[in-house]
Amino acid sequence: VVENEIQARIDNIFSSLERLEILSSKEPPNKRQNAKLRVDQLKYDVQHLQTALSNFQHRRYIREQQERQREELLARTFTTNDSDTTIPIDETLQFNESLQNAHRGMDDLIGSGTNILQGLRDQRVTLKGTHKKILDVANMLGLSNTVMRLIEKRAFQDKYFMIGGMILTCVIMFLVVQYLT
Repeated sequence: VVENEIQARIDNIFSSLERLEILSSKEPPNKRQNAKLRVDQLKYDVQHLQTALSNFQHRRYIREQQERQREELLARTFTTNDSDTTIPIDETLQFNESLQNAHRGMDDLIGSGTNILQGLRDQRVTLKGTHKKILDVANMLGLSNTVMRLIEKRAFQDKYFMIGGMILTCVIMFLVVQYLT
């Protein structure tokens, strides 16, 4: 009851301060600054009172709650087979088993990751060997390409020698036929 009365009075003070603030703005300019300062100081003080009341109410609520819990605890009777005092071993065992399964699963993941990494290393070695062989074949093909170009050039030259030789032979035969007949 006292707290409600104090809260009502604080609310009444707030409404009065709002009216005072409106009235202070209607003061002459030389007194207006001082009036606003006083109203602000009063607002600050009332807010501190409001905070103190809230803190008091909160402490009272916590004290009442603790007393209620204490009374409930003292009024409670415990028996040897009370379900509230049993330890849930089955749940703990299941939790422990789940943790062990997760641990084994992580070990399996790490093992498979290690195997994959080893496989990648082996593939790297294989690919390096293959790369070396491809470079060797490319070098050999480079030589083969050079030889093929020389052969083609030689074949082209031989074709001109053959055509030239045939024309020369035909000319000689024509001249022989012309001079001898």
